[in-house]
Amino acid sequence: MNGEDSIVSGVAGRYATALFDLAKEAKEIDKVAEELASLGKLIDDSADFRRLVRSPAFSATQQTRALGAILDKAGVGGTTRNFLMVVARNRRLFALPDMIRAYARLVAEHRGEVAAEVVSAHKLTAAQEKSLAAALKSSFGKSVNLSTKVDGALLGGLVVRVGSRMIDTSLRTKLNSLRLAMKEVG
Repeated sequence: MNGEDSIVSGVAGRYATALFDLAKEAKEIDKVAEELASLGKLIDDSADFRRLVRSPAFSATQQTRALGAILDKAGVGGTTRNFLMVVARNRRLFALPDMIRAYARLVAEHRGEVAAEVVSAHKLTAAQEKSLAAALKSSFGKSVNLSTKVDGALLGGLVVRVGSRMIDTSLRTKLNSLRLAMKEVG
């Protein structure tokens, strides 16, 4: 567990580590990972769900009841459901997105993979994702699990985060650097 402790920290890290230990014991690591990933997507896609997760205006009872209904509709049960209900009762639902990311990092570490978060200005094609994964694999010496997001504000290029390392080749960053250089000269 020493290696796992170093890749997650804080409230989200402690909860994710506890969930990982439970899932490992129940031999449900992959099932829990899939359920959490779908729940993470639901948080990203639903403004109402995001509000439920983030807002302190909802009581623990309201959050627990609403989350239970969402989990029923999503077909989430067992270890994942029990964990999420404890999170809601303990008023830690605000940290759920971070818990999901921390759990994914623990799973990747367990599998001998490295997780890479890629933000691009436009949706990457399958060929581009495959090429990027191959380049990262040769750089890090491990299989790479890519998660991609689109942020039009980048204008072009990529921002790749692997662990604590970040590679920023975005056009926005290059323009900001050029703007700073121009201010220094003039």
